[in-house]
Amino acid sequence: MDIKNIDEAWNELLNQLENLVGKRPVDLNAVLFLIGVQELGKGPRRFSKEVKQDLMHIAVCRVLSQSGYYSFEGYDKDGWPQWTLMKPIPHADLLTQEIFLKEHVISYFQSELV
Repeated sequence: MDIKNIDEAWNELLNQLENLVGKRPVDLNAVLFLIGVQELGKGPRRFSKEVKQDLMHIAVCRVLSQSGYYSFEGYDKDGWPQWTLMKPIPHADLLTQEIFLKEHVISYFQSELV
């Protein structure tokens, strides 16, 4: 996907999420947080800053698992998903990393929001 198509698909995704949750996510981190909450499967509640970071990590692992970067290993004793890094994530500048993650997030929602 080129940058123009990614931007268009991203804006469409944000519109869909706004319709779904009632509030437009402000940035990539907000979308990753929503994915993390969904993947944890414990429903909406208040989360500490540390737990929010853990939820975003779950989301990154989940969306990058589509391309084989992570493999789902199961759940720990507290019901949190556990992932194993399978191959190195490409090093890039911040903008390239954001585009890389957005592509994977768009793909995640294309498969999950059917």
